[in-house]
Amino acid sequence: MFSKILIANRGEIACRIIDSCHRMGVATVAVFSDADRAARHVAMADEAVHIGGPAPADSYLQAERIIAAAKSTGAEAIHPGYGFLSENPDFVDAVEAAGLVFIGPSARAIRAMGLKDAAKALMEEAGVPVVPGYHGSNQDPDYLAGQAESIGYPVLIKAVAGGGGKGMRRVDDPGDFGEALISAQSEARNAFGNPDVLIEKYVLQPRHIEVQVFGDGHRAVHLFERDCSLQRRHQKVIEEAPAPGMTAEMRKTMGAAAVRAAEAIGYKGAGTIEFIVDGANGLRPDGFWFMEMNTRLQVEHPVTEAITGVDLVEWQLRVASGEALPARQEDLQIRGHAFEARLYAEDVPAGFLPATGRLAHLSFPQGARIETGVREGDTISPWYDPMIAKVVTYGPTRAVALRALETALVDTEVAGSVTNLDFLIALARHPGFRAGEVDTGLIGRDLDALVAAAEPDPRTRVLAVIGLAGLADPSVKGGMTLWQPLRRTVAWEGGEAVVEVLGPGAARVTLDGHAHEVRWQGDRWWVDDALRRNRIVSHEAGVSVFGGRTVHLKPLDPLARDSAGAGGDALTLSPMPGLVKSVHVAAGQEVKAGDRLAVLEAMKMEHSLTAARDGVVAEVLAQAGDQVEAGAALIRLEEEEE
Repeated sequence: MFSKILIANRGEIACRIIDSCHRMGVATVAVFSDADRAARHVAMADEAVHIGGPAPADSYLQAERIIAAAKSTGAEAIHPGYGFLSENPDFVDAVEAAGLVFIGPSARAIRAMGLKDAAKALMEEAGVPVVPGYHGSNQDPDYLAGQAESIGYPVLIKAVAGGGGKGMRRVDDPGDFGEALISAQSEARNAFGNPDVLIEKYVLQPRHIEVQVFGDGHRAVHLFERDCSLQRRHQKVIEEAPAPGMTAEMRKTMGAAAVRAAEAIGYKGAGTIEFIVDGANGLRPDGFWFMEMNTRLQVEHPVTEAITGVDLVEWQLRVASGEALPARQEDLQIRGHAFEARLYAEDVPAGFLPATGRLAHLSFPQGARIETGVREGDTISPWYDPMIAKVVTYGPTRAVALRALETALVDTEVAGSVTNLDFLIALARHPGFRAGEVDTGLIGRDLDALVAAAEPDPRTRVLAVIGLAGLADPSVKGGMTLWQPLRRTVAWEGGEAVVEVLGPGAARVTLDGHAHEVRWQGDRWWVDDALRRNRIVSHEAGVSVFGGRTVHLKPLDPLARDSAGAGGDALTLSPMPGLVKSVHVAAGQEVKAGDRLAVLEAMKMEHSLTAARDGVVAEVLAQAGDQVEAGAALIRLEEEEE
């Protein structure tokens, strides 16, 4: 076993690896960027080495610096985590050339699975089912119709040069194929100058089910499946293991296919075989097809660990240090059910826009497994993925585990940044999800209802006003003080309310034109005679109410009240810290409402900033390449004439 390893990563996965290393008695070396000097993973590691600037390209993607850090600290091996350099075969070659061990698969295995077409061809040779389709050059209509017949309806006709849905037609009946083909080819010719199409099997109710595999370079085992169907824009939101509705026959067939895939490339370490599954008529052994292989540890690996009792990071270190597989297939069993929810700093109502902010308050429930790379007081950086934590729960049955997940999310408290917490709670309560009726389109179909269910109700906002007025402070007995008036206006950024203290433990809050009676005793609250089980927390950023639906109120600076609307719609402000990628207007230029003014790059995404109204650009206050803070003025329009 290694005595010391370096972790070429950051955040929650670096912390996760350090946890297992500490339990195993293996010393750890962390690496960090300028933005991560005070990060949790740096504090947890035995040693830490600075490797560059905040941008990943200047630090966590600097292979030579990482290898040099490993050698200078006496580390014997490098664990890549996931992301960054974890699936870079050139990095693997460089690590081994330096006389170090890469804790993961060989460069050859990574390259074999790196090209999707080549990987599918390799999987076909290994007897792993791939999505049926015709990708050849013969474009004769009768030949294509024959291919569609052999693939099996429904099928998808797709332009080979396609994109944006152009030149694409779904066909459910053979009698409609000819007309759909003509239409798709015509659209493809007009859009791309190329009428050629391909034919693929159309999966009616797609599910994303993946199988955890582990190999030692010679043989492999599988640790059963995870269902990752709950996605938004192809990003996983909640994962679970095992997959709901899975049959013993399909699990055996799918697991065997995954093991064949791993053994076909001499796979070593932890990997995941991802399958697309047709869930339209239940799970069937002939209804799954290979999509791709992730040649690394997955973000959602904790749910597999929960149901198998296996520490996958421990296995990685043991196999990388020369041990054979720690278990045989017959030794592995499923016990119970587990869920993982990804808690992000993101603005859900604004379209899941990534957010930043200092975590003024952070508290997690005791009963859940929490994977996190941050602590209270830490800042969510614009340089990296805005994940705050993974909330993992376990139970003997799916229903128990899901109820535990809902409870854990309700008991999670985050303030200082907007989050997707209430959205996750709404998702955990979704009737279809609770019934196990999952597919990749569930969130998209019910997005409006899920977002609406996450919005706070007036009574929760009333409790936030009570907190902002100081009446929730237990040191203020019954809310009565000698130095405050019994009736006063409480203001915050975005609104105000009138609070009247009616007596010990009683008040009236007039909010949005409606009066609400509030009573309290200790930490028990009644709003309009309805008992509320919310928690009111005061912190440096203001007041937050937790417990099912979250409200954050930030006190309004009295000095800022008169100027609060000074900018109006004339100023375009940066919604978050980021890099100005491009500016598309100049002073004196006329613009229309909705015109693109600039593009901001933050957290691996580009965000277009548009004009709020018609007008003339008065000033351009930033240029491409500028790093700006949240709220920075970027573009100013001339004031409208009255």
